[in-house]
Amino acid sequence: MNMVQKVEHWGDLHHPRWLDVVRIFLGLIIFCKGVIFISSTGVQQDWIFQNKTFGGLGLMAVVLIHVIAFVHVIGGLLILTGLLTRMVVVMQMPIVLGAIFFVNITKGLSYLNTELWLSIIVFLLLVLFWIVGSGKFSADNWIKETNDHQHRHR
Repeated sequence: MNMVQKVEHWGDLHHPRWLDVVRIFLGLIIFCKGVIFISSTGVQQDWIFQNKTFGGLGLMAVVLIHVIAFVHVIGGLLILTGLLTRMVVVMQMPIVLGAIFFVNITKGLSYLNTELWLSIIVFLLLVLFWIVGSGKFSADNWIKETNDHQHRHR
């Protein structure tokens, strides 16, 4: 058993049920941030035009915006339901780190910068759920129990 498998196994054994509520709220926050990201086209257009001046990165910025929106909306729903949780939180981590270092820190490290603090808290929760997994009240657990039940009755 390698180190990642050991950490996942430990997380599966030490997952308090109240963390499922935290996971659901985390999924909801990420989903809502994705919807807000999609609906704030003015901010996105400004960002694209800024990146065009840096070596024609406009097309790459458009692709990045679509990827971020897709990963947040779909990933938020998957975290909310507890389906493929560990994989999805790993996909969210680079996006949230980008938000922390390239978006929020440019606004300043003030205690009033609530977006920065929200991004930091979300990142820490992503790390937590990467370790502890989706929990008892999740689609992952339901699928696992259904498969275990079917294998026992064969």
